[in-house]
Amino acid sequence: MSKICEITGKKAMTGNNVSHSNLKTKRKFDVNLFKKKFYWVEQDCWISLNISANGLRTINKIGLDAALKKASDKGFINL
Repeated sequence: MSKICEITGKKAMTGNNVSHSNLKTKRKFDVNLFKKKFYWVEQDCWISLNISANGLRTINKIGLDAALKKASDKGFINL
């Protein structure tokens, strides 16, 4: 399972660890992901999503159906 948010499409980024002597080594910034179940009223079923904290806020703001439709239009999820 890849570490990608199914609502916002966020994925891991790369960057540098910078030491006190200013040496730089590569590192990875992971996404703050949760595996969460939602009840989808329009389809009358439970769905399980890997979503980030930002994706959870999006669902709380615009609703599950609108968030799934927006993610499907952008190609993050297949419905």
